[in-house]
Amino acid sequence: MILTKMDFLERAHLDRQTLEVWIKEEWLIPTRAEHDLAFSEADLARAKLIRELTEDMGVNREGVGIVLHLVDQVHGLRRAMAEVLKSIHQRSGSTRGVP
Repeated sequence: MILTKMDFLERAHLDRQTLEVWIKEEWLIPTRAEHDLAFSEADLARAKLIRELTEDMGVNREGVGIVLHLVDQVHGLRRAMAEVLKSIHQRSGSTRGVP
């Protein structure tokens, strides 16, 4: 689901200034819609994580950047592993019954 900037601000419980800082820090990278920014459900989950890091855990700005970078790396590795497993399953399926 795609969210408008206003919907995103409301659902993420953010003010515009905070959102602008997070975008400037590249913690959130929304897509461009016609005349506004568009946000995904993944952006909403990321905003929740950022709020938890900063408000609940007291992580500073540099720490948030590091945590988000590591989360992005983990997600990238998971996608890569899924592709490897898919390839292995496809190969093993195509060689079944072949001596």
